[in-house]
Amino acid sequence: MYGNGVSFPGGTVTFLFTDIEGSTRLLQELGEDYGQVVADHRRILRDVFQRSGGHEVDTQGDAFFYSFTRAKDAVTAAVDGQRALAGHTWPQGAEVRVRMGLHTGEPTVGDEGYVGLDVVRAARICSAGHGGQILASETTRALVGNDLPDGVSVRDLGKQHLKDIQHEHVYELSLEEERQDFPPLKAERKGSADAMAEDFGRRIEDYVEKQLESAFSRALPGKERPERRPRFSWLPWRH
Repeated sequence: MYGNGVSFPGGTVTFLFTDIEGSTRLLQELGEDYGQVVADHRRILRDVFQRSGGHEVDTQGDAFFYSFTRAKDAVTAAVDGQRALAGHTWPQGAEVRVRMGLHTGEPTVGDEGYVGLDVVRAARICSAGHGGQILASETTRALVGNDLPDGVSVRDLGKQHLKDIQHEHVYELSLEEERQDFPPLKAERKGSADAMAEDFGRRIEDYVEKQLESAFSRALPGKERPERRPRFSWLPWRH
């Protein structure tokens, strides 16, 4: 998981964020059975994503963050994940719908994981969607081209104004067996995927500050450490 020494792929990678839609409502309706929903959801998506070569970056509550070395594999994982979730029998016959967002970039990767705007972009794309929907950035769409899983088509949703991102051309990967009439995107909405990205930012800031303090202590032994600086503001999701 994030910051535990696991090595994540660098270079060009495709991020996949997922988030259960209406998790608070499900918790209220299902009570203790909601714990089983979360457990089943995690098991199903982990199995599917790992079969497609995905690397689990983090999970928090009802949200996942995975990275893939190939955009095609990430798209396959998202499609297979939606189909596996749709075919599962949930406690009390609940309808569990998961939104997914894909974006490809070249983020910085270090000891604390991925850093940069690409993480935020993928999270914002995910949060703009609806349960059962798969959204992809223009970069991911271009890399995949027409090499799509069976029964999947692409719908151009045009340029969307996403929080912190300005305009992003967004595409929907439509499954022929699923609904095709999703409402307009919730472009300014923040969801669990965004909260996860913000938490990554806080962890990275703490790590960088500790490394700077440690370097100062080694360079100037016996000297008093400088006053701890305010938290960095260069991470775009903190603005």
